[in-house]
Amino acid sequence: MPPSLAAVAAIPQLGLAPRTGPPPDTPVLWVAVSELEDPTPFLEGGELVLTTGMRLTPENAADYVARLVGGGVAGLGFGVGVIHARIPDGLLAAARAQGLAVLEVPRPVPFIAVGKAVSRMLAAEWYEDVTRAFQAQRELTRAALAGPGRLVARLARLLGGWALLLDEPGRAARRARARREHAPALAPELARLRRRPSPAKNTASEGAPASLALSLPGEHIVVQRIGLGGRPRGFLAVGTGEPLPPVAHTIVAAAVALLTLQSETPRTAADLRAALAAVLLGRPAENPAVPRGPVRVLACAGPAKGTAVLDALESDPAGERCLPLPSEGRVAVIVPDGLAATVAGLLAGVGPVGVGARPVGTASRPGRASWLRRCGRPRRRWRRPSARTCRSCATPTCRVRAC
Repeated sequence: MPPSLAAVAAIPQLGLAPRTGPPPDTPVLWVAVSELEDPTPFLEGGELVLTTGMRLTPENAADYVARLVGGGVAGLGFGVGVIHARIPDGLLAAARAQGLAVLEVPRPVPFIAVGKAVSRMLAAEWYEDVTRAFQAQRELTRAALAGPGRLVARLARLLGGWALLLDEPGRAARRARARREHAPALAPELARLRRRPSPAKNTASEGAPASLALSLPGEHIVVQRIGLGGRPRGFLAVGTGEPLPPVAHTIVAAAVALLTLQSETPRTAADLRAALAAVLLGRPAENPAVPRGPVRVLACAGPAKGTAVLDALESDPAGERCLPLPSEGRVAVIVPDGLAATVAGLLAGVGPVGVGARPVGTASRPGRASWLRRCGRPRRRWRRPSARTCRSCATPTCRVRAC
């Protein structure tokens, strides 16, 4: 959150003196110096306006204050000792009547000192938000390792509110501090997030929104889609008593990213299972994780569960083309023959590495389905392999009787 006007007035080095009562907690977004009678066209709202009252007169003081209040400024800082020995009474009366906070800036304090002080406070707040978001992302990542339920619970604690994980139909899958009636109440809103983009619409703004915000009495709710592609795989809803600040939106986005990764993992596992089935059936595997051509088998003795070996493989692009298998205090790694020396060097720092003496072809021993396809005969009866070579497939050990 930006610094409040009360916090700015309390900076001892500036010596700012409130002249219209205790300063409010209005956030100060910036400091603007202006001697114009109407500076509001050049303001955005939330500024602490500094002036010496160069164009101020008793006749236009009330209108000047009204324009500042209408522009949404955080307050007015009046520098004395330059044009006016003290703040004009007409200005103070109009400010009290219209609810504008006025601070007296002493003559020795230059306006730039006020601007630098507020700028440092804004930078400190920004750094605190970045640090908080980074720490929250680490906590969410650690919680995600234990499953979506732990992640949702951690998110609710970080936001100081409730969190609700919904599946694609809108049923509550995980909840943390959320009431049972939250899921049914959100059902009508989820239809807007399920809507698929029309093929005729080219802009993202015309398709389904990625998130929506709801403001209810005493409660502010944000709902976001989970998953990639046109159809969501679920929804994450969070609710707090106050509107979420920007850092909280960053934390929610991190949770959505982690839940999306978890939701897409089954698709990745399905691709790997399909690649494994292709290898077992003697067909070419399209998955890049399956090595092509001759391979060698490396055996590396390492710590329990082979975590050090897996970390070493992930540290180099060559490791992406390897298939590790932890087993009984060692890890067997299937490596493309051309990368055997490179991978052996990667694993040398983990423990002793043994390299297979000869490369093995991934398709040198076709599966049973491949034999049947090459022979063109259905599997009906089996007999022991004979020394005779099959005339159809030229395989000495063909087990198809009709060959």
